[in-house]
Amino acid sequence: MAARPLVARQPNERLQTLIQEAACSNAGLARRVNMVGAERGLDLRYDKTSVARWLRGQQPRGRAPGIIAEALGRKLGRTVTIDEIGMANGKNLASGVGLQYAPTVAGAIEQVCELWRSDVGRRDLLTGSAVAASALVEPSRDWLISGKDPQVERIAGARVGRADVAAVQAMTTALTDLDHRFGSGHVRPVLVHYLNSVVSGLLSGAYREQVGRELFAAVARLTELGGYMAVDTGQPGLAQRYYIQALRLAQAAGDRAYGGYVLAASMSHLAAQLGNPREIAQLARAAQEGARGQVTPRAQAMFYAAEARGHALLGDARTCQVVMGRAVTALEQADPEGGDDPDWIAHFDHGYLADELAHCHRDLGQAPEAAKRAKEALAALPETRARRRGIGLVLLASAQVQQREVERACHTGTRAMELLGTVRSSRGAEYLDDLQQRLAPYGQEPAVREFGERLELQAA
Repeated sequence: MAARPLVARQPNERLQTLIQEAACSNAGLARRVNMVGAERGLDLRYDKTSVARWLRGQQPRGRAPGIIAEALGRKLGRTVTIDEIGMANGKNLASGVGLQYAPTVAGAIEQVCELWRSDVGRRDLLTGSAVAASALVEPSRDWLISGKDPQVERIAGARVGRADVAAVQAMTTALTDLDHRFGSGHVRPVLVHYLNSVVSGLLSGAYREQVGRELFAAVARLTELGGYMAVDTGQPGLAQRYYIQALRLAQAAGDRAYGGYVLAASMSHLAAQLGNPREIAQLARAAQEGARGQVTPRAQAMFYAAEARGHALLGDARTCQVVMGRAVTALEQADPEGGDDPDWIAHFDHGYLADELAHCHRDLGQAPEAAKRAKEALAALPETRARRRGIGLVLLASAQVQQREVERACHTGTRAMELLGTVRSSRGAEYLDDLQQRLAPYGQEPAVREFGERLELQAA
């Protein structure tokens, strides 16, 4: 039987161009790729020969293309997609979707609608993509320096009115409630199909200036919720794209306050989940600066709490303490009735702040304070908030482990497990996994073994 003809690889000129632009040697790029891989929990051992093979056209497998793009992006100080490095393997359509902060309103509509179409189409490259840290920080810079869009009115298409805006707002409220009760795994498909089938048509319709601003504000909120649900279903790369577009939609709405919220409550928390503490603080400070004079004390408290999380993960106890104090002071100045607060920040009460502070104290190793704040957060939460109560119990259990109260921590962790077992939430599962790792040094104790066995049964 005749041998199959060999397919000649084409040199990867895109990668070569970017390496030259980054003024990076082959060995230097290999080191950077290995470092980014280590941050993702991968033991990569690339060297200058590996890079030479890539330049000759070899396509590395698995998550490597995304990691290579991230390594070059950090060196260049901007977002780099796998399409730019010549490794999209024919899937370049989805590779950059949603990562750009469009300069025009028309571009923003095109970008976000393509994101929704790609999500509904379940493109593997989109849903499995890794997060690029630079693509979190870059949009915040664009948002900071961008002025208000001068006009959003559209005259072509089906007429869109305030009743349509009210429908989007009502759908957001309903989906948020379902998410709180059952977790994003049950709800996210509904949200994505609604965005793609209904909301995209509204954005492409005809609307007056004021109605248009209100529509963009409503869609920004629903898009941010889509990002949160992507996080809760274990898709941080997809969440990043939703958050970037929510930020751009908030700009089109002329709502600087909500733009700050997207940065501090969404993108900053995503950076926290991914273990990028410097980006956490940067994004929260960008929110404070960009929305200065346009937010209520309650929103300011949330922005400060987000910044404190970053300082805690950096191990900067002194700065963290200062910023936590600002958060507490700001919330004390908030209207108790919430009369001057927009509805998107109404949930941020003393219990929510206590939850944020519990994270800070835990990450600083301040176990007594973490336990105290976790208990305050739990006391303020209604029984219907299963996911948040479960995460709060994990925080309390983690503090108990830090205080070597291992048996009590296992008991608390079991209560958390039972609650989180009632929702479909990757975030909840990640918190339980983190608790199990904290218990690992005490693995010979019966309570720890029993907790681990129950966790395995629940995950099966």
